[in-house]
Amino acid sequence: MPNNRNTHPDANEQEGLFAAVDALLEEVAQDPLPHPDERKRLREAAGLSQDQIAKALTVRRETVTSWETGRTSPRPPKRAAYARLLEGLSTLHPVNGVNAVNATAPQPPMPNPTAHAESTALPTPAPETPAPVAQPEPPTPHPGSGAEPQFREGAGSGTAPQAPTRTRTAPPTPHRSPGPKSQPPTPTTPPAGNGPLAVLDGAGHAHTTGGLILDHPTTGGLPSLISWALGPAADLRSPRLHRNGKDGDPLLVLTPAATEALGLPLTLEDRRALRLPDNHPALKQLAKSKWQLTRRGFGPWARVYRPATPTTGRQCVQLAVLPWGALDPRAWGEDTADLPAPELAELLSTYASRVLTPRGSTAVTGLELMTALRPPTRAARNAETNTWESAPVPGSLTRPVDPAPPEAPDEHPVVASLYPRSHQRTPDQVLDEEAYDWIRDPELLTDEECTRTHAVGIDVNMAFAAAANRLTVGLGPATHTKSPRFDPTTPGCWLADLSSISLDPRLPSPFTPHGKPPTGPAWYATPTLAYAQELGHEVHPTEAWLRPECGPYLDAWYTRLRDAYMATMADLGVTSAMPEPEFLKAMTTHKQDAPIPTAVLSAIKSTVKGGIGKLRERPQGAGYRPGERWPALERPTWRPDIRAAVISTARVNMHRKMNKLATTAGLHPIAVLSDCAVYLSDGPGPLNFLPRTPDGKPLPGGFRLGVSPGMVKHEGTQPLLWAVGMLDEGLNPARHIKGHDAAADGE
Repeated sequence: MPNNRNTHPDANEQEGLFAAVDALLEEVAQDPLPHPDERKRLREAAGLSQDQIAKALTVRRETVTSWETGRTSPRPPKRAAYARLLEGLSTLHPVNGVNAVNATAPQPPMPNPTAHAESTALPTPAPETPAPVAQPEPPTPHPGSGAEPQFREGAGSGTAPQAPTRTRTAPPTPHRSPGPKSQPPTPTTPPAGNGPLAVLDGAGHAHTTGGLILDHPTTGGLPSLISWALGPAADLRSPRLHRNGKDGDPLLVLTPAATEALGLPLTLEDRRALRLPDNHPALKQLAKSKWQLTRRGFGPWARVYRPATPTTGRQCVQLAVLPWGALDPRAWGEDTADLPAPELAELLSTYASRVLTPRGSTAVTGLELMTALRPPTRAARNAETNTWESAPVPGSLTRPVDPAPPEAPDEHPVVASLYPRSHQRTPDQVLDEEAYDWIRDPELLTDEECTRTHAVGIDVNMAFAAAANRLTVGLGPATHTKSPRFDPTTPGCWLADLSSISLDPRLPSPFTPHGKPPTGPAWYATPTLAYAQELGHEVHPTEAWLRPECGPYLDAWYTRLRDAYMATMADLGVTSAMPEPEFLKAMTTHKQDAPIPTAVLSAIKSTVKGGIGKLRERPQGAGYRPGERWPALERPTWRPDIRAAVISTARVNMHRKMNKLATTAGLHPIAVLSDCAVYLSDGPGPLNFLPRTPDGKPLPGGFRLGVSPGMVKHEGTQPLLWAVGMLDEGLNPARHIKGHDAAADGE
């Protein structure tokens, strides 16, 4: 009897289902793949380019780059073909005679370079769903979308990069002051390639991370150097700090010798614009090789790039020209720019790994760090069209918004449309949230205070960074509201009259930067009015500009800078585990014989203050006319309201601690300058006047000595008569408590 099983309809359907399942099983089979570094080695050993492999596997070249850096993994059916290729290459080019594919066990997942920073930050109001590891590569988004591919490997002007000569020198001995052996882990981004930057010494050597020295082209001028920096010979790269961000561009630091070797002048003739003339031969050479400059031209911090395309990807190199003042001594220290190339490479690499690869001044870098940690856009697949497009990242600043009229500086078009040019705005027309600059009336000094012998200054560590921690700020535009009910959880500015509130005249008013009580209605940021309510006063705003779309935008920024600061202080021998006397002693010597960590510490502090200041960047250049827009207004991070909220919070935090000492221990400051307060004391140090609880602990809610942000250190001490004389002359003792003008020194 014939077998009719194969002709039965149910049997045919079953065999079809089995075949489909077998195909699925074959497709999802996870072929073993070698480590990403081995994938790159095999390709280079065979003399193949990424473009050749991409063409053979019908993928984009950027996808191959992602496979070789470990950012993504190939998906079936490409995975099986890629594994077959690597296995064949491993047979032809084994490592010590061992087939790398067959000998490689499945690799653990790649570490996330920002896991520490993101885990300690508060979640945004609309947290993102983590993307799966195996995800198709989107097409190249529009430049500036926040999801640009990294620069093209080996892209350049056609000059072949030289094979690197790698010389690994012993890392310099870290400079440490005596201190406890236990130190917190250093929050550094895992190294990628040879590091994010190279310092050129002018002799054909590029000094990079960990003492590595590379040879670079010495002929061909800037075009050859740029091509080398973007190619595999240099391997200069830094990983993105957020999965929706973009990889960092290589940084080339030109010492005076390297500047001359490249045909650049040691001094810029245009001292106002600080830019190289457009007709300079070096710039003509760049233009001939199809390299472009940003509209700021070729100055101390120059960006050389080619427009990104789907085939080339991102091609951009940052240059820092030291003899032109790229490293501001107020931020980096007086002698930093004169350090030998190996030490300068160590210094800048430390800063880059803990903060960000410098992209300009520390202020510019502070602002860029905000965007790197919370990019404005991400690549998202449109479900209707099945195409990739740019989408906003929840919790980020995604677009430029105009300020509310009270928040805008005098030059802004919003102000120009409301008032004549010579008009001086009053407190009920402008938001004035600035840091303290206050002195007490010498007539209010008590007899008991005049018997003390010293004036002691205490300074809050990283005051503006601490104020940014867990601060809810507006993310979108402001809406105008009449007669609102005050809500301390809504960011914005409020018009209210606090002049009837009576406070101790021996303390500065928490509502004004000059410390004098307000005299009528004025605009206040939300933290200031919230503090008035905290003090027990009723708050009745008459109008407000509010931002209901809000979130803790600066949390990740604070966390990264805090960790960088703490790690650098640990390098200097100062840790959070120190008892107060040991902490004070260590702070008197922590900068001795430690130029590199000291410079890094100075730069981190400057990054905090400068980054907050850049949120309200004023117009620059002699050609500007009031009422015109200026380039900074087109940034999503031009946000004077966020700057006002941070400064308001810092000032309120200062007053809260001073008020605690006044009400609990009867201690009142004689002067306050930003984050420094001066008290009269019977001894020369903070421990001589800071109050304690009966069990000897610091007063809760008051100033506490320590290294962490928000805690205080000893700022300086002067005799009583010196401080009283300063008050009589109307000068601020807090400005000069260290023996010099702290503000003039950028402190």
